[in-house]
Amino acid sequence: MIALQSRGGFLGNSDYERNNFFVMMNFNFFRNRSLAIDLGNNNTLVRDKNSLLVSQPSYIVFDVDSNRVKAVGEKAYSMFEKNHDELKPVKPLKGGVIADYDSASRMIHEMVRQVNKERSFLGGYEYIISGIPFSTTEVERRALRDAMGQFNARHTYLMFEPLAAAMGMGLNIQEPNGKMIIDIGGGITEIVIISLSGIAAFQSIKVAGDSFDEAIQDHFRRSYNMAIGLKTAEQVKIQVGAVMRNLKEAPIPMMVRGKDLLEGIPVTRKVDHVEVAEILEKSINAIEHAVIQTLETCPPELAADIYMNGIHITGGNAYLRGLRERFEERIKLPVHIDDEALHSVSKGAAKALQDPKKYRSVLVE
Repeated sequence: MIALQSRGGFLGNSDYERNNFFVMMNFNFFRNRSLAIDLGNNNTLVRDKNSLLVSQPSYIVFDVDSNRVKAVGEKAYSMFEKNHDELKPVKPLKGGVIADYDSASRMIHEMVRQVNKERSFLGGYEYIISGIPFSTTEVERRALRDAMGQFNARHTYLMFEPLAAAMGMGLNIQEPNGKMIIDIGGGITEIVIISLSGIAAFQSIKVAGDSFDEAIQDHFRRSYNMAIGLKTAEQVKIQVGAVMRNLKEAPIPMMVRGKDLLEGIPVTRKVDHVEVAEILEKSINAIEHAVIQTLETCPPELAADIYMNGIHITGGNAYLRGLRERFEERIKLPVHIDDEALHSVSKGAAKALQDPKKYRSVLVE
């Protein structure tokens, strides 16, 4: 029984009912928020229904002796590859999934804590929706569910990232019309064909941002006997990264700093987009091959839709220079690059937060 308030006081039979009324009111008050979480290989984004709340690198640093969290996100990323023995930097995700459960859970906790610093013991959330790659196993999905369970949400759902990305790009995934999405993330690239809120054809390869960085790092080591860090390799990819030699607007060559492997002294070397395009050639070929394989397994009616709609590319590595031109030349289909490729998954999950009943068919318990 719930006590009701009148001008004369509470209409209840006991102090227990009166106290229970306040508890229920407070409980519901603290559960009026919902969050969409995109736990990415390299970046984690947190949104509510209307806006982006957190966008931070997916890194965390621990104190070795006490195992306490020393830094998370941007601050932890700045320490990566520059730490001393008393600090332990961790990148909890690999290949698009959780590789270190404890570190991932604590990293997510700290990032959500930035959103809501003042929490009550009654705190919790109405909905938590987190993106996850379509190619994951049930064990990998369970690990993410368990990590999200720490937030005491009334409803916790997973959402396949290609579907979320399509929604984030403003595509209508519920209609019977084929749409091809290429999500080039940090750990994996997923190529899917979507129709009627489901995935009709699919390919996944572990060739994405991290493998691009490693290829650049390996090239400097083999070609120039020069060691560079993964963070430096990532900056090379961002500043002069390309997938074609001939670009309309070529980026300015950059100076790369590293260590000579023979003499052990600091060295610098200039690199341009042509050299990076050669480094990434094998990786981009692998993605193109996966795209063609997906189209080969696609039902004919959906293939006709894709011929009209083209290919939509998203993910944090969709901005590689020349990607649109190269794919249009090789695959002979129109290519659309998402203007907010890094945010598409979180935007799609946030859209599902606004009307969970409407998008119930794409939410996975």
